[in-house]
Amino acid sequence: MGKEVDRLIGIVARLRGPGGCPWDREQTHKSLLSCLLDETYEFFEAVEENDDRTMREELGDLLLQVVLHAHIAGEEGKYTIEDVAAGISEKLIRRHPHVFGTTEVASTAEVLHNWEEIKKEEKKHHRQSLVDDIPEAMPALFRAEKIQRRVARVGFDWTDVRPVLDKVIEEFNEFKEALARGNHEHAEEELGDIMFALVNVARHHRICAEDALRATTRKFARRFRYIEDRFKKEGKDISKATLQEMDNYWEEGKKVVG
Repeated sequence: MGKEVDRLIGIVARLRGPGGCPWDREQTHKSLLSCLLDETYEFFEAVEENDDRTMREELGDLLLQVVLHAHIAGEEGKYTIEDVAAGISEKLIRRHPHVFGTTEVASTAEVLHNWEEIKKEEKKHHRQSLVDDIPEAMPALFRAEKIQRRVARVGFDWTDVRPVLDKVIEEFNEFKEALARGNHEHAEEELGDIMFALVNVARHHRICAEDALRATTRKFARRFRYIEDRFKKEGKDISKATLQEMDNYWEEGKKVVG
């Protein structure tokens, strides 16, 4: 471990030790999960904003989470940060035989195929299905894409994107029919089918659906903030504004803030 990493490990040990911080000493793997998620999403945002200073800071926050979890495990006699580092090092070497071994590859596709075959062999006693180890807690669009990519590696995939686009239209029509009948349970199912099909279309065009939706949501928030600012400058209460007034500022905001 490097000097500063060792220093961080020592700080965490003191925080968790006798006379340390009451909050830190109370934490468990489970109680820290929300912190890990928060820090991960904050790093996401820093990357999307291309903010190097914040990326560095958020990576530090993520490293703290790793060290905390490893320290808690060490207190319980299960594993240490050294075990964690050794485990990922061994995995990287094992899964890159074209770098650390004698395997030859000619493309990224071959690298990914070999990676999946090695991973399948590693998990053969734990994974009954290709999709078993894809966490349900993942963001839904990410999980849909990962499942689609996983099964595509064994050939279960559309060879042409055009039928997938037709599938989107088909699912959308079924969604409209379910809404017209007032069958909201079926409509929810059909909405899920639409989104899954759209993820498939995006994947075939090398578009990350999660990134696309996040960008659109960010754009919406930016434009809505513009509307709020316009009403504030005029000393008006936005909650008393008409939809037409808000829409006028929305169109204006599209030109000003993008």
